[in-house]
Amino acid sequence: MATLPATGATTADALAAWDALDPVDVAFMLGAWSGRSWRSGHPLDGVLEAYGWHGKRFDDADTVHPLVFDRASGAPMRLSPGRLAPLLPALLGFAPLRTGLAARLARPLLAVFATQAPGGRLRMMRYRGRDSATLVYDRLALLDVFRRVDDDTVLGLTDLRGMPRPYFFVLRREVPARGGAAGV
Repeated sequence: MATLPATGATTADALAAWDALDPVDVAFMLGAWSGRSWRSGHPLDGVLEAYGWHGKRFDDADTVHPLVFDRASGAPMRLSPGRLAPLLPALLGFAPLRTGLAARLARPLLAVFATQAPGGRLRMMRYRGRDSATLVYDRLALLDVFRRVDDDTVLGLTDLRGMPRPYFFVLRREVPARGGAAGV
């Protein structure tokens, strides 16, 4: 079982930690996962959480919900990555949008992007020299590649075309592997 430092500290540190972890297969990723940023100095560190990001859900290899957020009521809401894509450059390039105040003001508006449709698929892909389960987004030039920390934790790396460095995040299985899958 690997141990994961509290943060990646820098992109180089995060990549070294990520590279040292074992790959996972598609079956390992099935179920509901809660998520959080793994700080590496990336502009998105902590931003998704400020907007209410809960995690990801993998129903099967072809039915993936990459963006599960919490409504103000606490109920889960699946968002369409394709419909949110036009907002990403503004979020990355305009620091005031990454503040807690902006997130609190914009969070109620996220319901406009709610969907029941999946937003991606899981496939085995080679990334940095090793094959591992990878979330391929349906309408974005974006990949989330996963590496195993332990039976119920993965470190994810987001590779977005045009983004100069990867974003890192940790996913925790909502129901431990021995207990079955959770529902969102």
